[in-house]
Amino acid sequence: MTSKRLVAFAKKNRFPYLCVHAAKKSEVLVDGSVTYLTLKRSFASFSLDEELAYDPFFQRYAGRVDKQLKEFKPDVIHITGLNDVSIVGAYLGWKHQIPLLGSWHTNLHEFAAHRLAKALRFLPASTVKKITGFAEKRILDGAVYYYKMPKVVLAPNRELIDILASGTHRRSQIMTRGVDTELFSPEHRTVSDGVFRIGFVGRLRAEKNVRMLADLEHELVARGLSNFRFTIIGEGSERGFLESNMKHAELPGFLDGKKLSEAYANMDLFIFPSKTDAFGNVTQEAFASGVPSIVTDVGGPKFLVDPGNTGFIAKDLDEFVEYTVQLMGDRERLAQMKKMAREAALTKSWDAVFESVYEGYRIAYELRNKNFKRK
Repeated sequence: MTSKRLVAFAKKNRFPYLCVHAAKKSEVLVDGSVTYLTLKRSFASFSLDEELAYDPFFQRYAGRVDKQLKEFKPDVIHITGLNDVSIVGAYLGWKHQIPLLGSWHTNLHEFAAHRLAKALRFLPASTVKKITGFAEKRILDGAVYYYKMPKVVLAPNRELIDILASGTHRRSQIMTRGVDTELFSPEHRTVSDGVFRIGFVGRLRAEKNVRMLADLEHELVARGLSNFRFTIIGEGSERGFLESNMKHAELPGFLDGKKLSEAYANMDLFIFPSKTDAFGNVTQEAFASGVPSIVTDVGGPKFLVDPGNTGFIAKDLDEFVEYTVQLMGDRERLAQMKKMAREAALTKSWDAVFESVYEGYRIAYELRNKNFKRK
């Protein structure tokens, strides 16, 4: 989503941009100032998530991408993570001495650890913790090593900036996220039946810690509460568990456009139990919809929440329960927090985000020129 918006920003400003990405077929398309090179993944590709895959043979396209680069003559190459497409870009940047800028979008080390923990549930908890801890550290070390290639590194929160700056010794700076405050707005609300609606949007995967939603429902019922409903939007392997273990929930699957806007606006409280998100775009989308959020104290979303004003930061299930119960019982305070959440979202501009990305491009280009002059 962020990459698509970045390319749209380039098109709007008539900046020349070459976007290389995987697609269902290989072709070259031109749209205004933007040229797209789409490349089809092979039969050997394996799924990482819904509509996200990795092709171990993607390097076969290096020559084709190289030809497009020679025609385009880029000043900077932007890679967006440790993925099959970006690896080709990093290689060609090195080959032609084109400065690289790298942006961090996904905490792969934490995703991998959570999925590994799920796969190893049959082992003692202490053993699983040792194995996943070792795997998480090694994957993080490998990812940081990969980010040594760019001249400039962008990341969505201060914790990641510090990790990358110390591990890569590269110029590191913040790249936050904007939000569309017209697409996501309280004006899209369509319900007024007095039911307290608790929402979640995201992949229904182990790394999103979505089973906690079932635990939260259980605790609310145990306290004698019943006038509430969960709206859980997304797809993934944990959907079956949630359907089997929640009685006050609807799971409409993946939504976008108007349906997603209405779903957000119909929520009264957004719950985001993930401990692996580098930023948490969905939290800002909830804010724009006038919905305060409760997030964990691990990962990027905690940097978005102003505790007590736009939401809460919870360290465990007990705190998720307490904050939820507080807002269910105090509709006046809830209304105030909804207003503050919306006001916070109105300050987040995508244009400002991408202007800072282009500043990163300039810095990467100038650092390369300085190195050449020294030589």
